[in-house]
Parts: sequence; C-alpha cells; structure tokens
Amino acid sequence: MGAAPGVPMPQQGPTGFSQRIIAWQRQHGRHDLPWQASRDPYRVWLSEIMLQQTQVSTVLAYYPRFLARFPDVASLAAASLEDVLGLWSGLGYYTRARNLHRCARQVTERCAGRFPRSAQALQELPGIGRSTAAAIAAFCFGERAAILDGNVKRVLARVFGIDADSSLAANQRALWQRAEALLPNRDLPDAMPAYTQGLMDLGATICTLRRPACAICPLQDVCVAAREGQPERYPVKSRRPRRGRMTLWLLHAVDARGRVWLAQRPASGIWARLHCLPQYATRDALLDSLPVAARRTVVEHAPFVHVLTHRDLDVHVLSAHLPASACQAPEGCWYAQAEWPALGLPAPVRRFLGAQLQS
Repeated sequence: MGAAPGVPMPQQGPTGFSQRIIAWQRQHGRHDLPWQASRDPYRVWLSEIMLQQTQVSTVLAYYPRFLARFPDVASLAAASLEDVLGLWSGLGYYTRARNLHRCARQVTERCAGRFPRSAQALQELPGIGRSTAAAIAAFCFGERAAILDGNVKRVLARVFGIDADSSLAANQRALWQRAEALLPNRDLPDAMPAYTQGLMDLGATICTLRRPACAICPLQDVCVAAREGQPERYPVKSRRPRRGRMTLWLLHAVDARGRVWLAQRPASGIWARLHCLPQYATRDALLDSLPVAARRTVVEHAPFVHVLTHRDLDVHVLSAHLPASACQAPEGCWYAQAEWPALGLPAPVRRFLGAQLQS
C-alpha cells in the first residue's frame, strides 16, 4: 500500500538509492546529448530552459542553431528580443524565450557575464526556478542540490508509493525534503552530475508516464509501484486546471507582390510580442475590416485546433488579396517571403504560411 494521502512521508530511502542511479546512468544512461559534453553554465542553462515541457528530440534541432547564433551569454544579451523570438519560433512556451533574454542581460549587467555558482543565487535570475537552478549548479559546479522536475516527481512517487496529492503545497514540500534526503554522500567523487543526469534519464526513458519499462529499471526491486503492479496510478494529482477554449479569426492578407501582412502581438496574453496574422473576434469583424473589392477575393481555409497548455484554440484563417496601400488591419507591416521566416511567429501561423508557399 502507498502512503496515506496527506500523511508526512518518511525520508529514508532504499539502501544505495543514489549509488544505483549513478551506476545505471554511467552504464545505460544518455551520454550523447550535445549539452552533456560541457560544464559551461551558459550551455547547460540554455539546454535546461529549452527542455522545460519540450521533448529532447525537438530541442536537438533548436539547440545547435541557437548556439551558432548566440555562442555565449554576452551575444544573447546584446541581441534584440525580436531576434531571440525569431530563433525560438516553433519551440512554444514563449515566456521562456523572453525570460532567457532578460536573464542574459542580468548576468551580463549585474554579474559581469558570469553565472552565479550556487543554486540559491541562480534562482534569483529570471526564468530559473528551484529545480532548474539545482540542475545547473549540480552539472556545472558539483553542488549537492536536489532537482524535482516532472520526471523526478514521477520516479519518487512510484518508488516510494506516494499517493499523497502532488498538487498540494504541503505534499510538494515533502517531496522536496525527500529529494534532498536522497542526494549522494559528499564523499562520492563527481557524483552530482551523474546522479542528476541519471534521475532525468530514468524518468525520461524508463519510468515513463505510460507503459514504464519496469523490467529494466535499476530500482525495480525496491519500487512500491512495481511491486503493486500498477505504476501508472502514480503520481496522484487530483487538482487539474480546467481547459479553456478560444476561437481566433485570423486574416491572411497578401498584396500584389506576394507579401504578407503581420502585426506584432501585445506584450501580454497569448503569443505575447510575436508577429502574427491580424486577429479578430468574429468572422464578420474580419470581413468588415476589408475593402469591398477585397471581400470578393476572400478564401476561407479549413479550421483547425491548436493545443496550448491549458487552452484549445479553434483557429479560422481567411485569405484576401489587398493593395499594398489598402490594408486596414492592426498596425503592422508587409513582409516578403524571404523576410517573415526570421520573425518570431506562433507555430500554427508559421505552419500555415509555409503550407501556402507550397500550395
């Protein structure tokens, strides 16, 4: 049986927990990820931010391009936010990119271009939470600091049979205490990078959300969830945010030269500061914004759904041909085919524009 909901969780772990993780990582874990070859905090920080809520396979395509354009924190700090958003376009969760830019500027201006060496100090920078700070400090400086991202929470909940509601603050604190208690002994040489990477690898490749590979897990013989035969019931999270739904009407305005009209979004709200097709509340509002002659050119595309973290967007796009001087859309600019790919664009808008080029 798992621990009763709400009951404080004992801190002791199975014998050799950290040693098992370290040994497994060194023999079976991932060793070929591009950021693993470096202890440069800039490169590790960049990878950790990109990997938040994003699959490794996706990050592998963005990470080298980002480094080629911004090889160090100084070059990132010196860039415009528009350049950063343009390179980030398609990765989603754009608050990460805005915080990345803010953080680079703070490191450059307040820290003489050097990242702080402790997890506690790293947490004071924009966009770096407790677990991310611990990962950077562990990988780059060998600090004995616990991580607790979604993968690690799942591993701990299953190994210890924790059925306390993980969405409650008190239980979150208890999980942090357990994660700290499981850290390797201080006398183990170079243990923290391997241990931290091992926990990440175990959650990402073995102790997966669905269909975990318990038979090859180094913790299988001490795992409560494996012994019960129902690992997928952990972790327990009863409070889930309600999904919202929103309808967007977007205008794909094209002039005689094939340029497309794009307007920069406000500083808050969905797709903040990204360039986007002009948005309207209703189909009629969009059509009313067009000159009478342009309404005869309107083509309505098949609607589609774009899924965000807590909201589904029902997206409707209408194309229209407009004279270059006649666009009444929100303040923006005409962009040629060679210009708009470099802008920060929402993923569905980038996909739509790319499809139009191929049609």
